[in-house]
Amino acid sequence: MFSTAAFSGLVEFSPAFKPRPQISHVLFDFDGTLSLIRQGWPEVMVPLFAELLPPLPGESEAARRQLAFDDIMRLNGKQTIYQMIQLAERIRERGGTPREPLEYKHEYLRRLDERIRHRTDGLRRGTIKPDGLLVHGARPLLELLQARGLPMYLASGTDEIFVKQEAELLDVTRYFQQHIYGAQDNYKQFSKKIVIERILRENRIPGEQLLSFGDGYVEIENTKQVGGLAVAVASDEANNGSGRYDEWKRQRLLGVGADVAIPDFRDAEALLDCILGL
Repeated sequence: MFSTAAFSGLVEFSPAFKPRPQISHVLFDFDGTLSLIRQGWPEVMVPLFAELLPPLPGESEAARRQLAFDDIMRLNGKQTIYQMIQLAERIRERGGTPREPLEYKHEYLRRLDERIRHRTDGLRRGTIKPDGLLVHGARPLLELLQARGLPMYLASGTDEIFVKQEAELLDVTRYFQQHIYGAQDNYKQFSKKIVIERILRENRIPGEQLLSFGDGYVEIENTKQVGGLAVAVASDEANNGSGRYDEWKRQRLLGVGADVAIPDFRDAEALLDCILGL
């Protein structure tokens, strides 16, 4: 087991963890990993799914919500449209006639905007400070990576137009510059896997030189598939700075091969030193 003596907060290393001094490029997920602007999004999507799913005989509201939650979180990290495609499939399975997944996506985004508008408005007006809606300790980590000269990339399942707007509101665009990627109208043109392949191809590096941070299955799995090092950010989004894990995230992200699990970035320097073998 790797030593955690230098850490003030929680951290968990997988038994297979080894330092990677060769790390040269870094990939971040956005929502839940860096940004908290959309915190609470499952509380918008789950009721929408439960409302639209035709109930089975004898099925409780709680059971329908649990099914919706499991479907949604299994696809967390992919573009939102995939969750809506899953919803349409479930409606069809239950004998219903689904609408186009894009219609469901637009309704979800309308409801989500109602929930988060006070945050984006507050950031624009200056009544909310950007760091108040970043996962605890995120900016010091970004500063450390920038100081080490490690190029950073941002990839999100959220529509690219919104990712870029929200990155600007949070004053993190400067760390990623032109390397900010998100969902496209033609959803087959974008995936985190495509972004990872592009990073490796354009920089002519092997997967072992990639470090990624994420709170969803997809970025962890995609990173491990190419041999990269994946840090699971099992962030307690509703209680930012609590230092506690979201246990659901921790278990599932370690389960798909994460090398390290952290609740936030309070130990950014110690974590980077461990990863880079310093």
